[in-house]
Amino acid sequence: MPRASVASTPTAQNNMLRTLWSPLARRAARAYVAGPALGDAVDVCHGAARRGVGSTIGFWNRDDHSPEEVASAYLGVLDVLGRAALDCYLSVKALPLGFSRELSLAIVDRARQEGVRVHYDSLGPETVEPTFAMLEDGLARHRALGCTLPGRWRRSLRDAARTAELGLDVRVVKGQFPDEHRNETDPRSGFLDVVDRLAGRAGFVTVATHDAPLARMALERLLAAGTPCEAEFLFGFPLRRASRVARETRVGVRLYVPYGQAWLPYRLSHARHNPSLLWWVTRDLVRGRR
Repeated sequence: MPRASVASTPTAQNNMLRTLWSPLARRAARAYVAGPALGDAVDVCHGAARRGVGSTIGFWNRDDHSPEEVASAYLGVLDVLGRAALDCYLSVKALPLGFSRELSLAIVDRARQEGVRVHYDSLGPETVEPTFAMLEDGLARHRALGCTLPGRWRRSLRDAARTAELGLDVRVVKGQFPDEHRNETDPRSGFLDVVDRLAGRAGFVTVATHDAPLARMALERLLAAGTPCEAEFLFGFPLRRASRVARETRVGVRLYVPYGQAWLPYRLSHARHNPSLLWWVTRDLVRGRR
Protein backbone atom coordinates (compact mmCIF):
# COMPACT_ATOMS: atom_id res chain seq x y z
CA MET A 1 0.00 0.00 0.00
CA PRO A 2 1.54 3.37 -1.01
CA ARG A 3 2.60 5.58 1.82
CA ALA A 4 0.69 8.88 2.16
CA SER A 5 2.70 11.93 1.23
CA VAL A 6 3.55 14.42 3.96
CA ALA A 7 1.42 17.07 2.23
CA SER A 8 -1.68 14.86 2.53
CA THR A 9 -1.49 14.32 6.29
CA PRO A 10 -4.05 16.17 8.45
CA THR A 11 -1.30 18.17 10.19
CA ALA A 12 0.24 19.28 6.92
CA GLN A 13 -3.18 20.21 5.54
CA ASN A 14 -3.99 22.25 8.63
CA ASN A 15 -0.66 24.07 8.40
CA MET A 16 -1.29 24.81 4.75
CA LEU A 17 -4.77 26.16 5.50
CA ARG A 18 -3.42 28.38 8.28
CA THR A 19 -0.74 29.72 5.93
CA LEU A 20 -3.41 30.68 3.42
CA TRP A 21 -5.99 31.84 5.97
CA SER A 22 -3.93 34.22 8.11
CA PRO A 23 -3.05 36.81 5.45
CA LEU A 24 -6.60 36.69 4.06
CA ALA A 25 -8.06 37.26 7.54
CA ARG A 26 -5.68 40.17 8.18
CA ARG A 27 -6.65 41.83 4.90
CA ALA A 28 -10.37 41.27 5.52
CA ALA A 29 -10.08 42.83 8.98
CA ARG A 30 -9.22 46.17 7.38
CA ALA A 31 -12.95 46.66 6.85
CA TYR A 32 -13.33 47.00 10.63
CA VAL A 33 -10.85 49.81 11.27
CA ALA A 34 -11.18 53.37 10.03
CA GLY A 35 -7.56 53.26 8.90
CA PRO A 36 -4.04 53.21 10.30
CA ALA A 37 -4.02 56.81 11.56
CA LEU A 38 -5.99 58.77 14.13
CA GLY A 39 -7.12 61.19 11.43
CA ASP A 40 -8.90 58.30 9.70
CA ALA A 41 -10.94 57.62 12.83
CA VAL A 42 -11.71 61.30 13.40
CA ASP A 43 -13.01 61.61 9.84
CA VAL A 44 -15.38 58.69 10.44
CA CYS A 45 -16.57 60.26 13.71
CA HIS A 46 -17.32 63.56 11.99
CA GLY A 47 -19.27 61.69 9.32
CA ALA A 48 -21.24 59.89 12.02
CA ALA A 49 -21.92 63.19 13.81
CA ARG A 50 -23.47 64.62 10.66
CA ARG A 51 -26.01 61.78 10.87
CA GLY A 52 -26.69 62.43 14.54
CA VAL A 53 -24.60 59.47 15.70
CA GLY A 54 -22.11 59.65 18.56
CA SER A 55 -18.81 57.80 18.59
CA THR A 56 -15.96 56.36 20.59
CA ILE A 57 -12.40 55.99 19.32
CA GLY A 58 -10.22 53.02 20.20
CA PHE A 59 -6.55 52.54 19.26
CA TRP A 60 -5.84 48.94 18.19
CA ASN A 61 -2.15 48.44 18.86
CA ARG A 62 0.33 45.97 17.45
CA ASP A 63 1.91 43.34 19.69
CA ASP A 64 5.27 45.10 19.45
CA HIS A 65 3.96 48.43 20.73
CA SER A 66 5.30 49.29 24.18
CA PRO A 67 2.92 50.45 26.95
CA GLU A 68 4.40 53.95 26.57
CA GLU A 69 3.63 53.97 22.84
CA VAL A 70 0.06 52.84 23.48
CA ALA A 71 -0.40 55.51 26.15
CA SER A 72 0.97 58.14 23.76
CA ALA A 73 -1.64 57.12 21.18
CA TYR A 74 -4.43 57.42 23.77
CA LEU A 75 -3.18 60.86 24.83
CA GLY A 76 -3.17 61.91 21.19
CA VAL A 77 -6.82 60.91 20.87
CA LEU A 78 -7.68 62.98 23.96
CA ASP A 79 -5.86 66.02 22.58
CA VAL A 80 -7.88 65.81 19.37
CA LEU A 81 -11.21 65.20 21.13
CA GLY A 82 -10.58 68.11 23.45
CA ARG A 83 -10.52 70.42 20.41
CA ALA A 84 -13.15 68.70 18.26
CA ALA A 85 -16.85 69.45 18.46
CA LEU A 86 -17.79 65.79 18.73
CA ASP A 87 -19.95 63.62 20.97
CA CYS A 88 -17.09 61.17 21.34
CA TYR A 89 -15.16 59.45 24.10
CA LEU A 90 -11.94 57.41 24.32
CA SER A 91 -11.89 53.63 24.65
CA VAL A 92 -8.71 52.13 26.13
CA LYS A 93 -7.41 48.67 26.93
CA ALA A 94 -5.58 48.12 30.20
CA LEU A 95 -3.45 45.16 29.10
CA PRO A 96 -1.49 47.00 26.36
CA LEU A 97 -0.75 49.66 28.98
CA GLY A 98 0.93 46.95 31.04
CA PHE A 99 -1.66 47.69 33.76
CA SER A 100 0.54 50.67 34.58
CA ARG A 101 -0.98 52.91 37.25
CA GLU A 102 1.28 55.77 36.14
CA LEU A 103 0.23 55.56 32.49
CA SER A 104 -3.43 55.09 33.36
CA LEU A 105 -3.46 58.15 35.63
CA ALA A 106 -1.72 60.23 32.95
CA ILE A 107 -4.54 59.33 30.57
CA VAL A 108 -7.22 60.05 33.17
CA ASP A 109 -5.63 63.40 34.07
CA ARG A 110 -5.52 64.45 30.41
CA ALA A 111 -9.12 63.32 29.95
CA ARG A 112 -10.20 65.47 32.89
CA GLN A 113 -8.38 68.47 31.42
CA GLU A 114 -10.01 67.95 28.03
CA GLY A 115 -13.44 67.08 29.41
CA VAL A 116 -13.54 63.65 27.75
CA ARG A 117 -14.90 60.37 29.08
CA VAL A 118 -12.58 57.34 29.22
CA HIS A 119 -13.89 53.81 28.87
CA TYR A 120 -11.87 50.69 29.75
CA ASP A 121 -12.63 47.88 27.31
CA SER A 122 -12.92 44.23 28.23
CA LEU A 123 -10.27 41.64 27.35
CA GLY A 124 -9.78 38.28 29.13
CA PRO A 125 -11.15 37.45 32.61
CA GLU A 126 -7.64 37.63 34.05
CA THR A 127 -7.53 41.36 33.22
CA VAL A 128 -10.63 42.29 35.22
CA GLU A 129 -9.13 42.83 38.67
CA PRO A 130 -6.12 44.89 37.54
CA THR A 131 -8.45 46.93 35.32
CA PHE A 132 -10.76 47.66 38.25
CA ALA A 133 -7.72 48.72 40.28
CA MET A 134 -6.87 51.24 37.54
CA LEU A 135 -10.48 52.45 37.48
CA GLU A 136 -10.65 52.91 41.23
CA ASP A 137 -7.43 54.94 41.16
CA GLY A 138 -8.73 57.01 38.27
CA LEU A 139 -12.07 57.84 39.88
CA ALA A 140 -10.26 59.95 42.47
CA ARG A 141 -9.15 62.20 39.59
CA HIS A 142 -11.95 61.98 37.01
CA ARG A 143 -15.51 60.76 37.47
CA ALA A 144 -16.29 60.25 33.77
CA LEU A 145 -15.03 56.67 33.56
CA GLY A 146 -16.61 53.45 32.39
CA CYS A 147 -15.94 49.77 31.78
CA THR A 148 -17.26 46.82 29.78
CA LEU A 149 -19.01 43.73 31.18
CA PRO A 150 -19.28 40.58 29.03
CA GLY A 151 -22.47 38.57 29.38
CA ARG A 152 -20.72 35.23 28.89
CA TRP A 153 -18.77 35.47 32.17
CA ARG A 154 -20.68 34.55 35.32
CA ARG A 155 -18.51 36.94 37.32
CA SER A 156 -20.03 39.87 35.41
CA LEU A 157 -23.10 39.73 37.66
CA ARG A 158 -20.89 40.50 40.66
CA ASP A 159 -18.98 43.08 38.68
CA ALA A 160 -22.25 44.77 37.68
CA ALA A 161 -22.99 45.48 41.35
CA ARG A 162 -19.45 46.75 41.74
CA THR A 163 -19.77 49.19 38.84
CA ALA A 164 -23.02 50.55 40.27
CA GLU A 165 -21.36 51.16 43.64
CA LEU A 166 -18.43 52.94 41.96
CA GLY A 167 -20.69 55.03 39.75
CA LEU A 168 -19.13 53.78 36.51
CA ASP A 169 -20.79 53.93 33.11
CA VAL A 170 -21.15 50.40 31.75
CA ARG A 171 -21.02 48.88 28.28
CA VAL A 172 -22.59 45.41 28.06
CA VAL A 173 -21.36 42.98 25.40
CA LYS A 174 -21.88 39.28 24.74
CA GLY A 175 -18.15 38.74 25.19
CA GLN A 176 -15.46 37.61 22.81
CA PHE A 177 -12.87 36.16 25.17
CA PRO A 178 -13.60 32.85 26.93
CA ASP A 179 -13.07 32.14 30.60
CA GLU A 180 -10.36 29.46 30.76
CA HIS A 181 -11.94 28.16 33.97
CA ARG A 182 -15.21 27.72 32.04
CA ASN A 183 -17.11 29.80 34.55
CA GLU A 184 -19.40 30.88 31.74
CA THR A 185 -23.02 31.00 30.68
CA ASP A 186 -24.87 31.46 27.39
CA PRO A 187 -23.75 34.87 26.04
CA ARG A 188 -27.28 36.00 25.12
CA SER A 189 -28.95 35.05 28.39
CA GLY A 190 -25.92 36.29 30.32
CA PHE A 191 -26.15 39.61 28.48
CA LEU A 192 -29.72 40.08 29.68
CA ASP A 193 -28.84 38.96 33.20
CA VAL A 194 -26.18 41.67 33.39
CA VAL A 195 -28.62 44.22 32.00
CA ASP A 196 -31.18 43.21 34.63
CA ARG A 197 -28.57 43.60 37.37
CA LEU A 198 -27.76 47.12 36.11
CA ALA A 199 -31.34 48.26 35.44
CA GLY A 200 -32.42 50.83 38.01
CA ARG A 201 -28.95 50.86 39.58
CA ALA A 202 -26.40 52.05 37.00
CA GLY A 203 -26.09 55.68 36.01
CA PHE A 204 -25.70 54.93 32.30
CA VAL A 205 -25.63 51.70 30.27
CA THR A 206 -24.50 51.11 26.71
CA VAL A 207 -26.04 48.13 24.91
CA ALA A 208 -23.33 46.99 22.51
CA THR A 209 -24.56 44.26 20.18
CA HIS A 210 -25.52 43.87 16.53
CA ASP A 211 -28.04 41.20 17.59
CA ALA A 212 -31.18 43.27 16.96
CA PRO A 213 -33.66 41.16 19.00
CA LEU A 214 -31.25 41.06 21.94
CA ALA A 215 -30.63 44.81 21.71
CA ARG A 216 -34.38 45.44 21.77
CA MET A 217 -34.95 43.32 24.87
CA ALA A 218 -32.02 44.92 26.69
CA LEU A 219 -32.99 48.50 25.85
CA GLU A 220 -36.63 47.95 26.78
CA ARG A 221 -35.65 46.54 30.18
CA LEU A 222 -33.34 49.46 30.91
CA LEU A 223 -35.92 52.03 29.80
CA ALA A 224 -38.62 50.37 31.89
CA ALA A 225 -36.37 50.77 34.93
CA GLY A 226 -35.68 54.42 34.09
CA THR A 227 -31.99 53.77 33.38
CA PRO A 228 -30.39 56.09 30.79
CA CYS A 229 -29.01 54.02 27.93
CA GLU A 230 -27.85 53.97 24.33
CA ALA A 231 -26.99 51.47 21.60
CA GLU A 232 -23.42 51.10 20.38
CA PHE A 233 -22.20 49.37 17.22
CA LEU A 234 -18.78 48.47 15.85
CA PHE A 235 -17.64 50.29 12.74
CA GLY A 236 -17.72 48.02 9.69
CA PHE A 237 -20.56 45.76 10.82
CA PRO A 238 -24.03 45.95 9.22
CA LEU A 239 -26.13 48.52 11.07
CA ARG A 240 -29.56 48.59 9.43
CA ARG A 241 -31.49 46.16 11.64
CA ALA A 242 -29.83 47.04 14.93
CA SER A 243 -30.01 50.80 14.36
CA ARG A 244 -33.73 50.47 13.59
CA VAL A 245 -34.18 49.06 17.09
CA ALA A 246 -32.44 52.11 18.53
CA ARG A 247 -34.72 54.45 16.59
CA GLU A 248 -37.85 52.57 17.62
CA THR A 249 -36.87 52.59 21.29
CA ARG A 250 -35.80 56.24 20.97
CA VAL A 251 -32.31 55.87 22.37
CA GLY A 252 -29.08 57.36 21.11
CA VAL A 253 -26.76 55.53 18.73
CA ARG A 254 -22.99 55.41 19.02
CA LEU A 255 -20.29 53.98 16.74
CA TYR A 256 -17.13 52.32 18.06
CA VAL A 257 -14.41 53.45 15.63
CA PRO A 258 -11.06 51.64 15.88
CA TYR A 259 -7.93 52.76 14.12
CA GLY A 260 -4.43 51.30 13.91
CA GLN A 261 -3.86 47.57 13.61
CA ALA A 262 -6.55 45.82 11.57
CA TRP A 263 -7.62 42.80 13.57
CA LEU A 264 -10.72 40.68 13.88
CA PRO A 265 -10.96 37.04 15.06
CA TYR A 266 -11.67 35.20 11.81
CA ARG A 267 -10.83 31.79 13.25
CA LEU A 268 -10.11 28.95 10.88
CA SER A 269 -11.92 26.53 13.20
CA HIS A 270 -15.06 28.68 12.92
CA ALA A 271 -14.85 28.59 9.14
CA ARG A 272 -14.80 24.78 9.14
CA HIS A 273 -18.08 24.66 11.06
CA ASN A 274 -19.65 27.75 9.53
CA PRO A 275 -19.05 27.90 5.74
CA SER A 276 -20.86 31.25 5.56
CA LEU A 277 -17.83 32.77 7.31
CA LEU A 278 -15.87 32.17 4.11
CA TRP A 279 -18.37 34.39 2.26
CA TRP A 280 -18.05 36.96 5.07
CA VAL A 281 -14.27 37.06 4.73
CA THR A 282 -14.53 37.33 0.94
CA ARG A 283 -16.95 40.24 1.28
CA ASP A 284 -14.70 41.97 3.79
CA LEU A 285 -11.66 41.48 1.58
CA VAL A 286 -13.40 43.60 -1.03
CA ARG A 287 -14.53 46.20 1.53
CA GLY A 288 -11.12 46.26 3.20
CA ARG A 289 -9.20 47.17 0.04
CA ARG A 290 -8.68 50.83 0.73
